Amino acid sequence: MDCARLWLGLLMPAVAALDFSYHHQPEMEAFLKNVAQNYSSITHLHSIGKSVQGRNLWVLVVGRSPREHRIGIPEFKYVANMHGDEAVGRELLLHLIEYLVTRDGRDPEITNLINSTRIHIMPSMNPDGFEAVVKPDCFYNDGRDNSNLYDLNRNFPDAFELNNVPRQPETVAVMKWLTTETFVLSANLHGGALVASYPFDNGVPATGTLYSRSLTPDDDVFQYLANTYASRNPDMKRNSCRIKTGFSNGIINGYSWYPLKGVKGQVFDQNETPLSNVTVEVQDRKHICPYRTNKFGEYYLLLLPGSYVIEVTVPGHDPHLTKVTIPPKSQNFSALKKDILLPFRGQLDHISESNPLCPRIPLYSELQGHSAATKPSLFLFLVTLFHILFK
Repeated sequence: MDCARLWLGLLMPAVAALDFSYHHQPEMEAFLKNVAQNYSSITHLHSIGKSVQGRNLWVLVVGRSPREHRIGIPEFKYVANMHGDEAVGRELLLHLIEYLVTRDGRDPEITNLINSTRIHIMPSMNPDGFEAVVKPDCFYNDGRDNSNLYDLNRNFPDAFELNNVPRQPETVAVMKWLTTETFVLSANLHGGALVASYPFDNGVPATGTLYSRSLTPDDDVFQYLANTYASRNPDMKRNSCRIKTGFSNGIINGYSWYPLKGVKGQVFDQNETPLSNVTVEVQDRKHICPYRTNKFGEYYLLLLPGSYVIEVTVPGHDPHLTKVTIPPKSQNFSALKKDILLPFRGQLDHISESNPLCPRIPLYSELQGHSAATKPSLFLFLVTLFHILFK
């Protein structure tokens, strides 16, 4: 029995153990390529573009579903090292990659996660900034910005006001990347404060800025996610030294912390150039920009337990309404599937592509109303990702 167990172990792919140090671009690339080679059945490595100095912006995708067949597989995104001198997130994502691939087939929860989702991991959005830090300083480094001296965290279009700064190659690459995938949920890792910050980071009076906050129509979900993340980190949850900053229970609304213009990821990621022309809207969550189905006709949205009315719109037809009820308890990694049979289904192939329904910038400048936020609640489908990866 011992010999058989040893033999099986030798047949498993191996990747060199990642040491606990900072990894420069050549070392990071070697690690990612090694993982992609040794775990080719569950990983895919690709570059979404290049930095100002020509360094690759690598993304490693972890998931058992092949790229060409992703029906029913939600996509998640993690980005780190947007500021070159905030390097802890960069290393955390490298160790996350190692954690996932080495536990596949051995840890039931991780195996289930890899079987049921696809996780896109970008360890460094600002490799030039990281390499520019010669002598680290605890307060500020030249490597915070990219090589053109632009803060990438303030370089994206803004949802509330014009942000006319020159778009940088790293930013353009990420924006194009967002149009190729329909991400269900995203996280951006920064350094410098022990807190889970949730959207919005900018706002208008209709989103609550008169009350020193800016809430999305999905504020209940975002608060739940932030609380879930912080609750898995005791130091973040307590955060007693930061009470004056307003980090209650280790979370904060981005606008309440400080307003920030030019952060694209202020809402659930949306595919701005979908191949399908069907839009979906939850009636009691009036997003200015309705969500669109992906090229497979799928639509994902995180919701807390409850009953919702979904409005499906196809150009040239009246809206179609359907009710969806999410039960209080669900299994880990489960998603409630709702097939919507449209009365004009046979005519969909003949519908021409119309102009996008979403203004590009700014999306929320004329927002007149806002759905009231609700307090954090119980399990929402797919949120278990946070429970597993950060416990």
